Amino acid sequence: MGEINIPRDQQDALAAIDTNELDRLIDQSVDREQLDLHRLPLRSCGPYIARKLHYFEQALTEHRQAKAPGKRARTADALRRAGHDLSFAVDAMKRRMETEQKEGQLFYVDDRIMPPYHFDKRLSVRVSYRWRRTVDDEWTLGSIIFVHDVDLRPDYTIPVPKRKPSAAKQEQDRQTKLYQTWEHLMRGALYSVRDYFREGGNGDTIPKTFQATVDSHTRDLNNYSTQFWRQQR
Repeated sequence: MGEINIPRDQQDALAAIDTNELDRLIDQSVDREQLDLHRLPLRSCGPYIARKLHYFEQALTEHRQAKAPGKRARTADALRRAGHDLSFAVDAMKRRMETEQKEGQLFYVDDRIMPPYHFDKRLSVRVSYRWRRTVDDEWTLGSIIFVHDVDLRPDYTIPVPKRKPSAAKQEQDRQTKLYQTWEHLMRGALYSVRDYFREGGNGDTIPKTFQATVDSHTRDLNNYSTQFWRQQR
């Protein structure tokens, strides 16, 4: 699954599933104690649904193997819950897909962003998008670059190791920290642009660059760091 968009192949798989048929096959699998879902492309619907399907398969196996009446009662309850969770997951993803398709008539935020090969303390993420006010308007293309200067000063709340790490290990740790921070910046940037359009924001007022704000206590990014429109209000 993409960070904010459901990939096209997963959308096609979701569209091919009839929820009534899914519920019928789940009940049938529970009654027969064997999986009858092979005809549905559930494994192609993304990791969320694939994970729920795996849990259902596990619950089905445990119930089938249970012998004692008390244990079978417990595994039967677990199996029914797993079946309900699988059905709910498919329904939730179908609703999300419908929302994305409806929103896609007015805006689209490209979430295909690759990390750089090497990280410096000054991180940046470019988010590209297209938008229009009505479905009759022409698309307008745009992008915004989010910038964040990472504070690499030592955290004195963490105990100092007895043996000083090698230069190579220190650089490895530094790159790991920068990558994790870049991921945080990237996700925040994507969700901020998407939420801005969801709330009816005007694409013409999106700045070309935005310096991410940081938490005054931790000096790190937080959930509000990439909300560029807060300065417009």
